[in-house]
Amino acid sequence: MCGRYVAAQDPAALVVEFEASAMPEQLLEPDFNVAPSKPVYIVVDKRVADEPPVRSLEIATWGLVPSWAKDASIAAKLTNARSETVADKPSFRKAFASQRCLVPADGYYEWYASQATTGSGRPAKLPFYIQSSEGSTLAMAGLYEWWKRPDGTWLLTCCVLTTAANEDLIRIHDRMPVMVPKDRWDWWLDGRSKVEVEPLLKPTLVPLTAYPVATTVNNARNNGPALREPIQAH
Repeated sequence: MCGRYVAAQDPAALVVEFEASAMPEQLLEPDFNVAPSKPVYIVVDKRVADEPPVRSLEIATWGLVPSWAKDASIAAKLTNARSETVADKPSFRKAFASQRCLVPADGYYEWYASQATTGSGRPAKLPFYIQSSEGSTLAMAGLYEWWKRPDGTWLLTCCVLTTAANEDLIRIHDRMPVMVPKDRWDWWLDGRSKVEVEPLLKPTLVPLTAYPVATTVNNARNNGPALREPIQAH
């Protein structure tokens, strides 16, 4: 799964990297502990009538609210979408067909259930930070939706797709975010069919590096670059 990640890049740099033509007026602060319900950057292809799509950097709330939802509380259950069922689940299938996005991340956190136990007898979960081995930005596959609030204003929301962990990461967790390689960003964003994008939903071939970090990251209120600093594994 993907429950926390780092988004600390300058939005101007993201606009250049993702070849976007616009970025939001409001800018987000660097966040080293992005959690569900927070505002995040997403990359979308905007379409107006018969005009060519325009790639744009937008701000969305993490946690999908389908357009048909009665209220926004459903978002807490829809932060991730399993790639194996995303095309069929009522909460995701409309967005999967035509409202795909990329969620830029410096890296993400995952928790490993160790053999050690806590005071309550449960397995101790140890956080790892996972990033590109090449130091590049990760483009996580996402979906987005617009939801109309009761007051008539619109809320833009998103979720992150997950897939089975690859052989390098299975030792930490059995799931991981779907990573879209740069040469397939257009494929993911331009609304190609399920059959065409299905290969992108497999465990990533993007080289990744994982290392343990301090449990300070467990508390979503903690923030700062020290959260992703490596610690000595025990």
